[in-house]
Amino acid sequence: MAEPAKKKFRKFKAVIKDSVRETADTATLILETSEERDYKAGQFITIDPGQFPALERWCRYLEKLKGRKEPPRQYSLGSAPHEPYLAVTIKEEGYDPAHSEYPPVLSPYLAHRAPVGMEIEVMGYTGPYTLPDDIESKTDRILHICSGSGIVPNYAIIKHTLHIGSKLKHTLIYGNKTWNDIIYRDAFTVLAKKHPDRLQVIHSLSREEDVSRYGPNVRKGRVTPELLREHITDPKTTIVYSCGAAIGPWERKAAKDKGVEPTPKFMEGVLAALDQLGVPKENIHKESWG
Repeated sequence: MAEPAKKKFRKFKAVIKDSVRETADTATLILETSEERDYKAGQFITIDPGQFPALERWCRYLEKLKGRKEPPRQYSLGSAPHEPYLAVTIKEEGYDPAHSEYPPVLSPYLAHRAPVGMEIEVMGYTGPYTLPDDIESKTDRILHICSGSGIVPNYAIIKHTLHIGSKLKHTLIYGNKTWNDIIYRDAFTVLAKKHPDRLQVIHSLSREEDVSRYGPNVRKGRVTPELLREHITDPKTTIVYSCGAAIGPWERKAAKDKGVEPTPKFMEGVLAALDQLGVPKENIHKESWG
């Protein structure tokens, strides 16, 4: 029997039907398209900033500085294949010369000023950060470790498996600075109440003084090896999906110029902790940006 043809990475049109404010610097764009939504939970679409008239002059300016075309950006889908729309959740990137050589172009526009009703061109679908089809033969539990907007693909994975009746159980450890920085906060509360035997959500907040007012599943501080150890009963069989910020090329270059090691970020900390706890590298699936 011939193998089924692989889906092609392709361009298609979509219309912004709504923009939902998630946090002060993050919005979810609801996209309607006639294109087939044949993607897997956890994949992303790509958006070229050069298509927007409001950004054209900034793209040209940056292209002059860089000496190359301003590249497209990838955004994880927060929607799941069973839903009747596409959704991307976009956090506005700040600009700090210590962490980036150039200011961001696309994310501030999409997070704050992209008008409802506008047609955009996207490319999709792609990305390996997905559950394999035979995941239930390998484990009955997934540990998700995320920070900030790294929650987006994991949100899609979790809600899709819950929707289709998968037997998988999910534990989510989600790091943020404050209670108000939590993306999908209310949505996860609803999901956890609806599926108490299949979803546990633990929030880790690094800049909240009193987390007790938010309930028993909210911890103070960053995601630590001690917190992860609480939720890893057998390191050898634990399967992890982790998404968050990592050291970027500009930070590596800046550190090298100073003759020092770059400061570890979320992903480096998580990987070090998982190694310390004995989780095999082949059991760890990660996606990061920097």
